[in-house]
Amino acid sequence: MGGQVSRTDFEWVYTEEPHATRRKEIIAKHPEIKELFGHDSNIVYKMAAMFTLQLVACYFVQDASWPKLILLAYCFGGVINASMLTAVHEVTHNLVFGHSRRDQNRLLGIVGNLIIGLPVFIRFKEYHLEHHKYQGHEEMDLDLPSKMETALFQNTFTKFIWLFLQPFFYGLRPLFLRPKPVTGFEIINVAVQLAFDVAIWYFFGGKSLAYLIIGSLLATGIHPMAGHFISDHYMFKKGYETYSYYGPLNALTFNAGYHNEHHDFPNIPGCRLPKVREIAPEFYENLPHHTSWIRVLYDFVTDPDIGPYARVKRRGNPIPINPAGLDGDGDTKAD
Repeated sequence: MGGQVSRTDFEWVYTEEPHATRRKEIIAKHPEIKELFGHDSNIVYKMAAMFTLQLVACYFVQDASWPKLILLAYCFGGVINASMLTAVHEVTHNLVFGHSRRDQNRLLGIVGNLIIGLPVFIRFKEYHLEHHKYQGHEEMDLDLPSKMETALFQNTFTKFIWLFLQPFFYGLRPLFLRPKPVTGFEIINVAVQLAFDVAIWYFFGGKSLAYLIIGSLLATGIHPMAGHFISDHYMFKKGYETYSYYGPLNALTFNAGYHNEHHDFPNIPGCRLPKVREIAPEFYENLPHHTSWIRVLYDFVTDPDIGPYARVKRRGNPIPINPAGLDGDGDTKAD
């Protein structure tokens, strides 16, 4: 079964998350960083290209054997869908059309969601923005593993299995731990997704629909593109709860690896996050970071000091941290 993890509890802290403090210090020292605030409408064209590629792929895989289909879903379709998920993450923060056009951002997220095969955008938006506002809080931050996960996945073999199951835990955690009322946009998200899935089934067949869904599940589990799910906040060095990744896969993920920079400034689109580090290098160069998401996954599985418990956690009243760029409703001001 492999080595047993050494941690038996989360890393409990009684301090605020680090991003609000660092944000204030950076803006005080480098006020020009505000020039990076805004949105990136070019994301629309990139999302359209990925959408088109997947439709073409659906045509070609409709008669593929199952082994070939799964291989293509992992190596090609999964990469595109993982990239689309990070594009949808940009949409979540209103970084495509700007804060003043919130509904257009939501509709774009619903359309981008289509090639994922499963209706995840609206729910992800709700819980992800809370992750920013309540980072590490034991009740409000559902990016944290549940008690069941920490109890079940405690050695090398089970941590490897946990990586495969990541998409299921991310999807089901909110339903069991803190479900929310269904919203109108969520109904639209589900209805549009079901109609699209039926259309794919009708025009291309069940294998094409399976190709989209399998690719999404694989690419958010044991896949190089899924390394950011672990690298972002799992504690690889004691006392540090957020980590950036500076490596080539940022080119495919809208710079999702610049995670410290993103949490510091959620109203700066991914294309400009490298500029944050360039403008204020003294705030980032000494922070521990990653250079390989594959290495992150390997270390997570094999290192006994890292596992589901390797997260910073906070108790107390869930007082929201209001990052610059988040309004009272939790949406990102990108204008």
